[in-house]
Amino acid sequence: QSKGKKPLFVQLVLDNIWSLYEAVTKRDKEKIEKIVTSLGLKIGARESRHADPKVQLNAICSQWLPISDAILSMVCNKIPSPLEITAERVEKLMCVGARTFDSLPSETQELKSAFMKCSSEGTAPVIVFVSKMFAVDAKALPQNKPR
Repeated sequence: QSKGKKPLFVQLVLDNIWSLYEAVTKRDKEKIEKIVTSLGLKIGARESRHADPKVQLNAICSQWLPISDAILSMVCNKIPSPLEITAERVEKLMCVGARTFDSLPSETQELKSAFMKCSSEGTAPVIVFVSKMFAVDAKALPQNKPR
């Protein structure tokens, strides 16, 4: 960087995104057409003629860099297989807060083996795991509101 060279990520990724953004916001039709053809994209006439540059930018980026494909591939590459989960991890996932696995009802404890097998058979129990949690002030909970 000290000699005026850009980092590799900037050269290969960011410069391309910035040039696309600049071409669309400045309405440089020749440059937009060159970018679209070099990427092999098909942008509809309605999007290319739209008054709002965000519509055209969204149409190009959604075909060039679809976020759903990127997220799915990252999830598949980074998150370990459920079949590789350890018994201790299953117990931690099934317990909430300070509760121990042994304090759970026997029906719930029996789900541990099904959880580890990840079976898709029709007789296998359905297990749903909610991982998104929202912080809520205790005063906002229904049992703490004045009646």
